[in-house]
Amino acid sequence: MSSAAGTYIEVEPGVELFVQEAGSGDPIVFIPGFTFTTEVFSAQMEHFSKTNRTIVFDPRSHGRSSITLHGNEYVTHGSDLAALMAALELENVTLVGWSFGCLTIWEYIRQHGTENIKSLIFVDMPPKSLSINQETEWVEGTLDDIGGAYNAFLRNPQGQREFISGYTTGVMIQRELGEEELNWIVEQSMKTPYYIAANLFASGMFSDYREEAKRASSSVPTLNIVAEHWGDKAAEYLLKLTPNANVKVLGGHMMFWEHSEKFNEIVTQFLSGQK
Repeated sequence: MSSAAGTYIEVEPGVELFVQEAGSGDPIVFIPGFTFTTEVFSAQMEHFSKTNRTIVFDPRSHGRSSITLHGNEYVTHGSDLAALMAALELENVTLVGWSFGCLTIWEYIRQHGTENIKSLIFVDMPPKSLSINQETEWVEGTLDDIGGAYNAFLRNPQGQREFISGYTTGVMIQRELGEEELNWIVEQSMKTPYYIAANLFASGMFSDYREEAKRASSSVPTLNIVAEHWGDKAAEYLLKLTPNANVKVLGGHMMFWEHSEKFNEIVTQFLSGQK
């Protein structure tokens, strides 16, 4: 990420988001998922900055952005995105959200619509995380599973570290990771304190953005990239909920990092169709 300029943008008094950008052209903004940072998108920054004004940022209470005791939910994260876009004077923008970063986009759409958006890319996140209709809907897990994870892991730093480590090796990355790689991924998450991670987790799991997903996909070109471990179910669900959207299946939850060349190619092909 050394080629990307870093700066801070104030989104409300006393709250700054760390932002990196490089390149020129139509803007594309990458939004990290739950507790993660700009660093996970280094391959996307290098690739897309050759053709686009490419922007990544640490959401509130992530990475190098301000750690706050308020606003650690996705209504505020949506407002933060709007403030960032206004400060950077972004128009005709492509928004790319990974995991809970998708919630930030859907909340932005709930608040501001799609008028300023050229296209949308959602990376491996259902618009509603919990449902009693497990057989027919794509969700993150059962209520018991999600509640168990919340109560077992997000109560102290050690629990957060164990949660992210297990999720990384079990869901995010398909190949076997070296110790240094795994530690690096876990430490990206640990920049968000455990008590804020717990707030974000609860906010994300109890969100419902199905209407925004429908509205967005019918208004602007939309691409969903989902992980292989639930590819068929996710694709079937999304094609019913958002029939105008494209769906691609690739890798694990963090496929843009593990399979960056394939991911970048999928996104490039999608963007080339919007010109």
